[in-house]
Amino acid sequence: MGKIDGLKIWSLNYRLMMTVISSVSPAIGELGIETKELFVLAEVDEYPHPAELAARLSMPKPTITVYVKRLEAAGFVRREIDPGDLRRHRLLVTASGRRVLTRGLALLEGAFDTRLANLDSSERAKLQALLEKLG
Repeated sequence: MGKIDGLKIWSLNYRLMMTVISSVSPAIGELGIETKELFVLAEVDEYPHPAELAARLSMPKPTITVYVKRLEAAGFVRREIDPGDLRRHRLLVTASGRRVLTRGLALLEGAFDTRLANLDSSERAKLQALLEKLG
């Protein structure tokens, strides 16, 4: 085996993720949400302030603002005054947002599971351990 090429590994990982995302984007769109909005929605519980979302997702704050406004208009999130700091608003996932989130993540999981089926259980366990070590 030749030299381990970090760029090649990164490229393969990126291609895999984009293939999975592309394969389910139309179905996610049918839920009334874009794929990137789904990723934002998935982080709201843990990062309820837009600035935190931007940092977590490595997205510019104005981009997060656009996504949050769309999610709010769709009824998937709502804003409320943060009881810990009355000067700030925090985001909360609504019941309809939770349903869309669950369905969207299930679509992504199913598409990724299809790819993981190419690995046996020990390979999947090793892959998970390696990704956790890198993360």
